[in-house]
Amino acid sequence: MGLLDAFRKDEVVGAKVLVCSLGAKFDDLRKNDERIYKRFYPGTTAATVTSLAELRQALAQHYDIVHLFCDVNAQGAIADGSGARMTGTELLQASVDAGVKLLWIASDNSAEPYNSGFKPKGLKLNVVLTERRLGPLFSLFLDSFLTRLSAGDSFSKVWNVVSKPEGKSVQPDVPQTIVSLGRGAVVFR
Repeated sequence: MGLLDAFRKDEVVGAKVLVCSLGAKFDDLRKNDERIYKRFYPGTTAATVTSLAELRQALAQHYDIVHLFCDVNAQGAIADGSGARMTGTELLQASVDAGVKLLWIASDNSAEPYNSGFKPKGLKLNVVLTERRLGPLFSLFLDSFLTRLSAGDSFSKVWNVVSKPEGKSVQPDVPQTIVSLGRGAVVFR
């Protein structure tokens, strides 16, 4: 990376989005979130994969945003129906290797497994790990988030505004998440 690269805007025009679930268990949530993404990014692709090999193949299609539904076990790994496992850190690295700029685990998982298996430090990747979606409030949050994000604001700016509404000391309508801003300046149009 040269000196001038540090001053270039990190912008994705025509963002390529994958809304994906590992197993059919999350199909209703996937369909709901897919509808929201398609309003802002018409080329959004949706998939239900049954194996980690299929998930790796999907990641290899070079999506900019991956919105994933999966269960994270107590050790911080995800598994498919055959018992194959991938640690959270391996998923993060596979995402970076495929050029993903935002990986959002959108299904409910508790913080302990995320903290033990997902190590995003030093990775050039924004990561959102959902602890509690808060039912239909998640859809409102995602819609508000994507409205601002697709308008051209940076990920970090949008996240700070939407996740901490002005004038509210407590945000009962904001999903509980763990966020890592490894690429906070990225813009998705």
